[in-house]
Amino acid sequence: MTEPYCGSAPLPADWLAQWNLDPVLIAALATMASLHIATLLRDDGDHHGQRLGLAASAWALLAVLFVSPLCALTSALFSARVAHHVVLIAFAAPMLVASMPHRWRLLPFGRVAAFGVLASVVHMVLLWLWHAPAPYAAALADTGLFWVMELSLLFSAMLLWMSVLAPSSKLGATLGVLLGTVVQMGLLGAVITFARVPLYSAHMAVTEPWGLSALQDQQLAGLIMWVPASLPYLIAALALLGRRMQRAIVADEAMP
Repeated sequence: MTEPYCGSAPLPADWLAQWNLDPVLIAALATMASLHIATLLRDDGDHHGQRLGLAASAWALLAVLFVSPLCALTSALFSARVAHHVVLIAFAAPMLVASMPHRWRLLPFGRVAAFGVLASVVHMVLLWLWHAPAPYAAALADTGLFWVMELSLLFSAMLLWMSVLAPSSKLGATLGVLLGTVVQMGLLGAVITFARVPLYSAHMAVTEPWGLSALQDQQLAGLIMWVPASLPYLIAALALLGRRMQRAIVADEAMP
């Protein structure tokens, strides 16, 4: 099998020295981050400073995911790969969406409830696809396919979060999208956790130096997908409910 994009599985003793200094990746991240921030500097919408902070944080987080030794760790541990994907779709994606210029967040499809359902279905299909053993192995064996996996997960997650964070989104539809995402991620996590044999061949011979068998690593990955991965979506749902209740209280107080 071709060596994964993030390199061969590191040993614990040399893991922290395994930085990914791919010049194309670094140039791409720097260019896109600069364009994003430059666009925000020209935008005069509300919460300008907050969006600048979110943009800088999102691009820094993407650099951590793909440049830092965490990238190399994902070649050794499937649990690290799942954690990497969770951060990508549940943290970096909403931060990028929330930092968009005001006019971008008013795109017409952001106001259509059906778009949120479609985005969640597309994201679900891609999430299950790329965590199935055969497509996952193929992505590790080919750099181009690896980036198809990563970018499709990121962009589909951004579309989902765009529907959730759109100012005109209906609360009921938004909560349905968030809770549906939680359910399907929990189901995927359960399938991975309760599998009786190791499913991911790329990690079968490289987890022992980290104190885990391949099956234990897989079970840890499933638990990450099952529980921690759901928290950002549940927090977003609670935040939306809290905002609606606060508006209702303010409206009641304003009535004579």
